[in-house]
Amino acid sequence: MTTLISHNELKAITLSLLGRLGVENPFTDSGDLGCRSPITGTELGRLASHSADEVGRRIGKAQAAFEQWRLVPAPVRGKLVRELGELLREHKDDLGSLVSIEAGKITSEGLGEVQEMIDICDLAVGQSRQLFGQTIATERPGHRMMEQWHPLGVVGVISAFNFPVAVWSWNTALALVCGDAVVWKPSEKTLLTALACQALVSEAARRAGAPADISQLVLGGVGVGEALVEDPRVALISATGSTRMGKAIAPRVAGRFGKLLLELGGNNAAIVAPSADLDLAVRGIVFSAAGTAGQRCTSLRRVIAHSSIADELVERLTAAYASLPIGSPLTGGTLVGPLIDSASFEGFGKAIAAAQADGGQLVAGGDRVLSEDAPDAFYVRPAIVRMPSQSDIVKAETFAPILYVLSYGTFDEAVALQNDVVQGLSSSVFTLDVREAERFVSAVGSDCGIANVNIGPSGAEIGGAFGGEKETGGGRESGSDAWKAYMRRSTNTVNYSTELPLAQGVEFV
Repeated sequence: MTTLISHNELKAITLSLLGRLGVENPFTDSGDLGCRSPITGTELGRLASHSADEVGRRIGKAQAAFEQWRLVPAPVRGKLVRELGELLREHKDDLGSLVSIEAGKITSEGLGEVQEMIDICDLAVGQSRQLFGQTIATERPGHRMMEQWHPLGVVGVISAFNFPVAVWSWNTALALVCGDAVVWKPSEKTLLTALACQALVSEAARRAGAPADISQLVLGGVGVGEALVEDPRVALISATGSTRMGKAIAPRVAGRFGKLLLELGGNNAAIVAPSADLDLAVRGIVFSAAGTAGQRCTSLRRVIAHSSIADELVERLTAAYASLPIGSPLTGGTLVGPLIDSASFEGFGKAIAAAQADGGQLVAGGDRVLSEDAPDAFYVRPAIVRMPSQSDIVKAETFAPILYVLSYGTFDEAVALQNDVVQGLSSSVFTLDVREAERFVSAVGSDCGIANVNIGPSGAEIGGAFGGEKETGGGRESGSDAWKAYMRRSTNTVNYSTELPLAQGVEFV
């Protein structure tokens, strides 16, 4: 394990990064929110949470900004997002480093997350000229029927720690070009990156001449989230997090007839067929399972390998895991950074113990990597556990680098194992058999929102709609037609004749 940076040096770097991103020292001695870096496990400073009344005031500001913004033509609204994209390009290195410090991602992943923000801005700017409706054939002569999409209102965004800035940008870039205002509640574990993003979008709004209050930030815990979720002025709640969180939010929003976009848990699998290119499969599996220390919603949790190649695959994976550099995400060459906190570490250990109680064999990793430089940080060796069956612990999502390996006999059995979990986010198959590949992505194959062939389940691109089925929530963000979630649909019939024919041949004289 690499030597870690000292707490004081890390804090100095953090304040320097924040300053360059437009945020003056935000810390206060009276704050109730601790800003902690998983790199050292120590607290960098404290911020003050917002009261429910302050959340309401900020929603009010966003509502007033929306009433102005919705009147701006969509291509003109795109200018704001273009300015945000340019600022992100300018500050990519600084924001990427801040992501690494606050979320524990290795440098390339921190930079990659900011690049994802830039990419969604590019997509959204183009989308601002393509918010299509359609003309619909009507049975009534002298009439025209059409469909239009209009701005929705205030969009509430609740994001998780593991993608502290990208998920916000997915929602915000599209919401802004759609004519909405945004109120963002970030995870309490990643508040500094949120302050930086708010500073950047505020500067972009100033440059574009957009309403200053078009994007709002609210900080705090459950009470702040509840105030956002329950406010009737918030037309859409887009929430990313655990299934448990989604189950708490959904009834409250539905109870006031608000709209929901949920991106919840994943328990993603990779089927490895007898024909698979094992070199390719091993590379794809290791990145998907150990990357981000297993803390992606699309992280690979389960490998379902054909019995004829399962032993060889496990042997190769074990060798690859043994060579993974673990340590500070700020150090070049590191591939596995820290878990976010002690709760994640405890979940890691409990899941491995439960798997072993179910007959699982721990074949790699599973232990904590201790460092005298950072006794309060939680670095672990990614684990591989060979399982005799898909037990309850395998069916549960543990947000840590645990890879369960199961065997199968027939392809139908493998697909059944893949689908036999309550989550439905991402999935993959490694095969050179075109029939297996096509069956996997067909209606009788994977039941997930994402189904990949010869790549792992992790690493989605901006152009495709991102999201999943079942207890993953059913939401879709990012590309394709995800923009429709941020608008309201209006069907219009225009009578340009002098008659008043009724549909379906109804006569009323």
